[in-house]
Parts: sequence; structure tokens; C-alpha cells
Amino acid sequence: MSAENLVVVESPAKAKTINKYLGADFDVVASYGHVRDLPPKDGSVQPDEDFAMRWDVDAQSKKRIDDVAQRLKGAKRLYLATDPDREGEAISWHIQEELARRKALNGVEVSRVVFNEITKNAVLDAMAKPRTLNDELIEAYLARRALDYLVGFTLSPVLWRKLPGAKSAGRVQSVALRLICEREAEIEAFRAQEYWSIDAQMENAEGRPFPARLTHLDGRKLDKFALGNEAAATRAVEAVRAAAFRVAKVERKQTKRNPAPPFTTSTLQQEASRKLYFGATKTMTLAQKLYEGVDIGGETVGLITYMRTDSTVLSNDALTAARNLISDDYGPDYLPAGPRQYRTKAKNAQEAHEAVRPTDLFRRPDQVRRYIDGDMLKLYELIWKRTLASQMESAVLDNVAVDLSDAGASVTLRATGSVVRFDGFLTLYREDVDDPSDESDEGRMLPPLAEGEDARLKEATPNQHFTQPPPRYSEASLVKKMEELGIGRPSTYASILKVLQDREYVRLEKRRFEPEDRGRLVTAFLTSFFERYFSYDFTAALEEKLDDVSDGRVDWKQVLRDFWTAFSKICEETLELSPIEVRETIDRELGPHFFEADETGGTEAARRCPACADGRLSLNFGKFGAFIACSNYPNCKYTRDLNAPANDPDGNGAIEGEFPRDLGFDPETGEPITLRKGPYGVYVQRGEAEKGKKPKRSSLLKGMEPASVDLQTALRLLALPRDLGEHPETGQKIQAGLGRYGPYLKHGDRFLSLPAEDDVLTIGINRAVAVIAEAGEKGKPRAGKELGPHPSDGKPIALGSGRFGPYVKHGKIYASLPRGTEPDAVTLEQAIALIDAKAAKKGAGKKAAAKKTPAKKSAAKKGKAKKAPAQKSGAQKSGAQKSGAQKSGTKKAGAKKAAARKAG
Repeated sequence: MSAENLVVVESPAKAKTINKYLGADFDVVASYGHVRDLPPKDGSVQPDEDFAMRWDVDAQSKKRIDDVAQRLKGAKRLYLATDPDREGEAISWHIQEELARRKALNGVEVSRVVFNEITKNAVLDAMAKPRTLNDELIEAYLARRALDYLVGFTLSPVLWRKLPGAKSAGRVQSVALRLICEREAEIEAFRAQEYWSIDAQMENAEGRPFPARLTHLDGRKLDKFALGNEAAATRAVEAVRAAAFRVAKVERKQTKRNPAPPFTTSTLQQEASRKLYFGATKTMTLAQKLYEGVDIGGETVGLITYMRTDSTVLSNDALTAARNLISDDYGPDYLPAGPRQYRTKAKNAQEAHEAVRPTDLFRRPDQVRRYIDGDMLKLYELIWKRTLASQMESAVLDNVAVDLSDAGASVTLRATGSVVRFDGFLTLYREDVDDPSDESDEGRMLPPLAEGEDARLKEATPNQHFTQPPPRYSEASLVKKMEELGIGRPSTYASILKVLQDREYVRLEKRRFEPEDRGRLVTAFLTSFFERYFSYDFTAALEEKLDDVSDGRVDWKQVLRDFWTAFSKICEETLELSPIEVRETIDRELGPHFFEADETGGTEAARRCPACADGRLSLNFGKFGAFIACSNYPNCKYTRDLNAPANDPDGNGAIEGEFPRDLGFDPETGEPITLRKGPYGVYVQRGEAEKGKKPKRSSLLKGMEPASVDLQTALRLLALPRDLGEHPETGQKIQAGLGRYGPYLKHGDRFLSLPAEDDVLTIGINRAVAVIAEAGEKGKPRAGKELGPHPSDGKPIALGSGRFGPYVKHGKIYASLPRGTEPDAVTLEQAIALIDAKAAKKGAGKKAAAKKTPAKKSAAKKGKAKKAPAQKSGAQKSGAQKSGAQKSGTKKAGAKKAAARKAG
């Protein structure tokens, strides 16, 4: 029997915890996140229909929503208790919409409940205060989802056509990629500058040592580069050694250092990265578990509040608990006069939730140690300390600065020190920094010094320095920068960083992001041709508009209209650009990266072709991506991979490897994937040959370099042929595959060679339909166009096109159209007549056909003009031969022809 009250949450862990709080009158079920999404194909968002959105329920989600609908039978009330943010509101809306579409809500009262922590009191309090769905939050979600979809599905095909090798672009991820690439460009353009400093070891009148540094020489203050070489430093050391120093001035200043505010999503990710070396994804996964609930002594309870937030606010209950705990554990000196109130400094901040904090501060880390694993405990302890420290008294520091000068003030040294007078919050928590250069000289103590007191020089030492380039972004510093610029939202940072790595646009080296060449090419393309849409200011301004939608100040569809009108136009204009325009633009942009600059900053010397000596090297694009090529092509065929050394005379840039080479394991079957070399070329294979079982194999695509083939590429090759979808007019399946004559498209029974500019591994349904349409323009019908049923059996008659021209088809009977007949003009009656005539002829000629010998095929005409060879990179040269599969097929075909001639 169904319960009267059904509660829907996202996760089964959350459902299990809440079910214990609510009792037998409530049934709690998990939706496992979103139950609907936009299908990943064109047409899911329709700008011409006022941005109508078409939602799809996949197979897994259908099981979840079926379960919800089944449990809803007999219930009187439905509580949508998904997370308390915009995404949670959207999940609740999707559930309600899908249940309403199924007419499963008749007579059911639907309510929305939200709670910021999974504790019994919080959940029961929320259930007592139900509300309706928030239309503004839902509209903000719809606007964001539509924008992300329109950018991705409109811009990515432009990238694929104009920038071979590019995988995708995203509204926010591409701006984050730009940050990483521009930082790398700064590092490459950086030229170190030499400078010197003079450090002195001094003693006071009592003989106690202390350090000092030269600040004035010849009565003038020294800036950073005043001592620019060793000669200047040597002169300065001599002046210091010749001077007699006395304390000229003593400055004492007491300063307070205030604690950092409680964690938001971004600051939690930053500190977990700095202190615990956790990536953003790991941090959020652990935080999710702490939020959803842990079994503590037989009671399941959430240990922290909701972890996706940009608020630094603490509830009154949390403030009271913190102050009581500080007073109990640390004493009254560590308790400020009143609670500290914080406001976030980030752009686009929404103060909708609390900060990330423990649900019960009196649940100390030591008390939960035996209930949670090491990494969860580390994160909980970090959150607990930060929250408690945020409400503690400020630290008090005594800062001292002492100037030591000679009699004429020609030479001045400065000694500084800082002493913690009262540690305050520092007794519990100290915030880390991204780079050591950000740290102060805290902790350096000076001996007692009084004005007029003599100070003796023990030693003066010159120190050579060089300016350093800006550091690459760590996960922490990149999240911090994105938050400062107002790019993205707290809940998206982890997924953005993951997508950039999954797309192989960036890599993490020593916990710092370095852009791959592929990422730099994409960034150069977007900043050259879509500068406005991937600028920091535009992205932040769009985020502000989306926040205005959630606050009910702006119409969400107007935001979409304003964006789409101009964006769609520039996409169309970019598609019209010639390959030369794109290539030259990106070559100018990335020239300093691929060609080493000389002292003047020019790259012409590095662009000289090492093969022909008078050619100029520049960036070029092939089917499988970018490479370096000579301007004297085809006379000079020098090319090199982007990652090949500049002085590589052959331009191969590839290292001969041993075969077979292990690439990894198939994630579905567990079988090994290997790269192998046979007598006819290199291929990939899944599994091993066994008796009665032939392993799946695939030749490499023409131009593929074996050294570049990784597990993902191999799996994609072995997955061919792959289904692209159904033709929008015929409803027939379209496939992309690799055959003996190269890549092809299959539409119904019709095979088409894939144009050279398309990639069989990445072509999508929209491009495939366009290729099929283009092939049908030259007097050919669109493959599989149905004319109507045959009166004899009701089965369809369809138009098609084969190697001998257009035809009509019914079952297994094919009838060619008479010469000169326009395929699109053929009527159903004409087709029936042709089919019936062919069937009658076929039946009457069966006996005679059995005795006939096959006619010899005419020889192919010789003397055809050869096409000029396409320019290939070093990586592409190795794949130019026929694959093993192709040559083997050719040999077999030849053997069959010879046997037929002998029999004849």
C-alpha cells in the first residue's frame, strides 16, 4: 500500500537519511538527479519558435520517473525536496512537468520544500513550510541551459569545419581555457631582468644580531632595478662596508589580522587544493557525502550544510553555537564582543544560502574520526576549523621598522620584524596562499633598538636576482580568478576544470595547468573570430543578466533574443571564411609559440625551412589537426608535427615504437586494446585471436600517425560503424563507417563516400544529412524516399540511388529508372509499373539465368590524369599507404576474377 505522502530527493543516500526522520507516513524516493535533458542534437532549442525547448527522458531516467509515478499512485501529496539552489529547483520542475505529462498528478497536491542541512530538525521544519515552485529560478535555469546549448551546438560545428582536431567549445569553459592560455603566453613572452640586493648582518650595542637590507644609496631611495648588474652591486657593498651606522628611526605599529570568512564553494575548493592537495572534483564529491549523511552511532545525520553556495552568512543558531564553543574551549580572550557578520566580495553573488559549515559545531573532528574515512575527515576538519575561526578574536601583531644610516644619510639600511602579540584565531586556523611570494616576514623578531644607538656591520652580501614570470594557474588560483571575474557559478567550477582536461585542452603538471597545443589553437580561433563572446567582461555581464532573471528583474527569453540575434549571425559569417584566412590569422596569433623569437622578438629566423632553406614555415591544417609546413609546397614537402623539434630535418617528429603496443583495456568488455603492425600497415585490435573467434580490428584512418593513437582513439575506431541517428525526412538510420575504399556514410541501403574534409570519428547527424542531400542534388533522389505502398502486399516502394543510377525498390526487387527520367518526378503508379515489369522479367528468366556464364567486365580506362597529392604532415605520411584490410580485400577480389576467367 502506498504512503499518503511521497517525497522526491536527488540521491538514494539522501532518501535513506530523510526517510528515517519522516516515519511510516512518508515514502522517500530518489530521482538520481535530472530526469530530463535536452537531446544532444540540433533542434532541441528552437530560436525560430521563441526558444521552444524539446526535452528527452533517457532510458535510465525513464526507470526513475516510472518508479516515482508508480509510488505516487494512491498518494495525496507530493513533496519535491531537491537541493535548495537553482539546479535543485530545475530538477523539481522537470519531475513535476514529466509527471503532469503522464497525467500522474490528478488529485495530488504538489509542494516544494527546501532545507540547507540534512538534520532532523531542519527537515521537519522544512516539511512544515512547503511552498510552490519558484518560477524565476526555473526561468534562470532555462535561460542558462538554452544559452549553453546554443553556444555548444552552434559553435562546435564551426570549429570542426574551420579548425580540424578541435573537439568542442563552451560558453564558460572556453573563457576559462582562455585564462590558462593567456597566462602561458605571458610566460612565453616574459624576459627575465637581472637585479641585485644588498643584505647586511648587523649587531646592536649588546651584540645581538639582526638582518637588514640596503634601501638608500647616495641619499637616494633604491627601486627594484636600481642595482642592475654586478658592478653596481659591488660598488654598493663597498659603500655599506665603509659606513658607520647608527639607529636613525624606529617605527612601531600594532596591527590586527582578522579571520577569513566561512567557506563558500569556491573558497572551499581553493583551500582544499592548497592544504589537502584535493582537486575540485574530489572536494565536491567528498563534500556531497558529508552533506547527504553519515551513520554516527546508529543515527544517520548530515555533517555539513549544503556545499554549493556563494554565501558567507551563518545562521543565528550556528553563530550562537560557535560563540559557546569558543568560550568553552579557548576562554573569553578569544571571543569577540559580538558575532562577526560577513558578506561575499565575489561578483554575481547570491545570498540565498548559508556558508558551508558543520551542522553541529560541537561535533568535533576527533569525535567523528571513527565514523568517516581519512579524506572525508580531513575535509570535515578543514570546514570545522574555518567556521569556528571565523568567529574568533583577531590576532594582534607588533610590527617594527628600523632605519640605520651613516652620518650623512648617504647609506641607509632597513630592518623589519613582526611579532604575534596575541594569536587570536591563528591558534586554530591560518589561511594558505597560492604562491610563497604572497607571504609576509611574520615571525622575524628584532632585538631592542633605540634611536641614536650605534649598530655594527658584521657582513654585507650582494645577492643576484632575476624577475620571475607569472605562475601558471593552480586549481585554487584559477577558481579564485574565475570568481573574481564573475565567470561561471560555484556549482560549475569543478565540472569546467574536468571538461578542459577531458577534452585534452589542458593538462595538470605539478598541480599547475598547462595548455595543450589543441587548447591554444581553439583559444586563438575564438579570440580572433568571436572576441566579444569569449571576453571576460561579456561572460560576466551575461552571468549578471542570468542572476537578474532569477531575481525576476529581466525576461529570460529577452536575454536569449539579445544574445542569439548577433551570435548566430557571426557564426554564419565565420563559416564563410576561407581556410587561408583562418590559417593566416591563427599563424599570426600563435607564431611566437611555435617559432622561437630572437632578441628583437621576431620569428623569421626560426621560420626558415630546414629542408629547402628558402621556404617559410607556417601553421597549416590537415584532416587530423594542425602541423607545420613549408611555403614552397609542392616543390618542398617538408612538414613537422607541432610537438616535433624545430631542427627536425625529416619533419617526422615521431618515434618508431615497438609493436604490439598496449593502449589499455576496453571499459565495457575488459579486453586489452593494442596497436599492431601487419604486412599492410598499422591497425588497432580488441582482445586476442582464439579458436573460432576473430578479434575486432580496425585500420587507422588515412593520415593517422601511429604514435598519436591512444586508448580513446582506438576505441572510437573499433566502434565503427557507428549510428548517427535517423534521417529527418526518411526516418532511415544513418551510419558512419570505415570500409575498403575509405570512410563512408550509409543511409538505408545506400553508401556514400565521406568527403575529405569530414572526419568519420566526429561527424554528426546534421552534417551527415547535408552530405546526403548534396550527393542527391546531381539528378539523384534523396536516399530511401518513400513513394507509397505496393497494392499487392502494402509494403513500401522507395526511391534510391546506386552505382548504376537511380532506381525504385520494393522488398528485394530493384528496378532502374529509364534514362532521362527525373527521379523526383516519378509517381507511385510509374514505380509500381516498373517494379511489376522487373518482377515478371525476373521470374521468366530464372531458368535461363542459371545456365548463363558471366560476361567479362570491360577493362578500366588508362591514362587518367593523376590528382596533385594533398599536403600531408609528418604524422600523416605514415598512414598514406593502404591499410592491411584494404589490400587484403583487393587481393581476394583479384583471385576471384582470375578464377572466373579460367572457368569461362
